[in-house]
Amino acid sequence: MQKRSVTVLAPAKLNLSLDVVGTLPNGYHDLDMVMQTIDLYEKIILKTSRDLRLSLPGSFVPANDKNTAVKAALAFFDYTGLLAGVDINVYKRVPVRAGMAGGSADAAGVLVGLNELYGAKLSMSELCAIGAGIGADVPFALLGGTCRVRGVGDLMKALPPCPDCRFVVVMPSVGVSTPEAFARYDTMGSPVHPDCEAQEQAIRKNDLAAVCAAAGNALEHCSGAVETPAICEILRANGAITAQMTGSGAAVFGIFADEPQARAAAAVLRKGYKQVYVCRPTTGGPRVTAVRTLG
Repeated sequence: MQKRSVTVLAPAKLNLSLDVVGTLPNGYHDLDMVMQTIDLYEKIILKTSRDLRLSLPGSFVPANDKNTAVKAALAFFDYTGLLAGVDINVYKRVPVRAGMAGGSADAAGVLVGLNELYGAKLSMSELCAIGAGIGADVPFALLGGTCRVRGVGDLMKALPPCPDCRFVVVMPSVGVSTPEAFARYDTMGSPVHPDCEAQEQAIRKNDLAAVCAAAGNALEHCSGAVETPAICEILRANGAITAQMTGSGAAVFGIFADEPQARAAAAVLRKGYKQVYVCRPTTGGPRVTAVRTLG
């Protein structure tokens, strides 16, 4: 068999809003969220192989069978029945334990890449069905763009593109464990419950001010991420319309109306934090950027 390689870029996500609206019969939290992909990408290179191997050059994330990229490859081969393997190289750019779905992006990128690499021609709904078995954020990571997401991430409604803006994303020095954040929520509750419906309508009207007015994250006050308030304060003091934590933390972002203001704020934050990114909203999920035949 002729060896081939596929390169995929898989975007990170931000939660424009996140509310906990109840508990499901299975014990999981019932969520209501508006999620947005951004132009901060994981780069994934897949090569045809008889074996299944994963490497994460320059990353401290373990390259073992608990990694979402490996889980995605195994699930893909199980679903398609293909007796094949793959060499996976993940070049991580999305912060870890950040609430930005870097692991889910890796899984989604592997599914999209394998679909191309082996010509499986699976539909988006098939890929999402496989993804749902890997992790709650994987179906959204596949779809990308701007979405209203409910349940445990399984109920998705695609929205029109987010109003044009810039995000300044700041990763604190310490990450957050998602199970611990939810456990603290169960104990403490939250004073914040964003209006996800109002935010959806604001997106439909392309009204950035109203999108920001309806923003919020019910997990922010119980995440245990001690640096969040200070980062939000710096973002707002430097022109952010609003600032909040994404997901279960620990990354924090501010929304800016224009790029010069966003870049100026990022320069201020880089004095205190190593991982600061200026991003824009994107449409769509992982995309194949190169397909090569290897000699």
